[in-house]
Amino acid sequence: MNNPQQTNLFENQSQWEKIPYDANIPIPRQTYSDLEQLESHCRQCQRCELSQTRSQVVVSRGNKNADVMIIGEAPGQSEDEQGLPFVGRSGQLLDQILASVALSVEKDVYISNIVKCRPPQNRTPTAKEINACKPYLLEQVALVDPLIILFTGATAFKGLTGEKKAISKIRGQWLQWEGRWAMAIFHPAYLLRNPSREKGKPKWLMWQDIQNVSQQLKAMRTNHK
Repeated sequence: MNNPQQTNLFENQSQWEKIPYDANIPIPRQTYSDLEQLESHCRQCQRCELSQTRSQVVVSRGNKNADVMIIGEAPGQSEDEQGLPFVGRSGQLLDQILASVALSVEKDVYISNIVKCRPPQNRTPTAKEINACKPYLLEQVALVDPLIILFTGATAFKGLTGEKKAISKIRGQWLQWEGRWAMAIFHPAYLLRNPSREKGKPKWLMWQDIQNVSQQLKAMRTNHK
């Protein structure tokens, strides 16, 4: 059930209950009191046409109290089948990248996508689909309350920040987003297509970026003690 503070955000209880079914009903900040409540709405969601073609809604994977939140683009086939984000080849590589700096999805990381249903043929989500789903993601950020946010790939980064530059131009750079330290990194799928570890290549750059993230996280954890 929603609490009194949430009820005040809407004209009535019925409007709150209609959120998953009508993209015209906004989702104000602090609509949800916890992630379980948000996930319940997500699993009922029909705010865009992706609800007609998905197998299931893919909400999240990892620690709901994590210090690092990773935001991807959208579920692929494996994710659509299993109901978890980043579990295919890209996800396996992502887990390896995190493990290389002693970060665990179970302990340190919370993973979600800007769009929670698989687009047909794994196409890029449309602006309409992103806008329908984005409020859920912003609520996840607030509820998880991570120290660091990583955008994997251009779709997540541009869809959330409005940045126009190519991912190759802005990856690895720290910025402030939603009051938190954030960084854009290459999507693991891009690294699978560019396997060279040569200096200056995407995999080499990712190694520099993830070490940067690890160092920043250690410093922030020390300051938060």
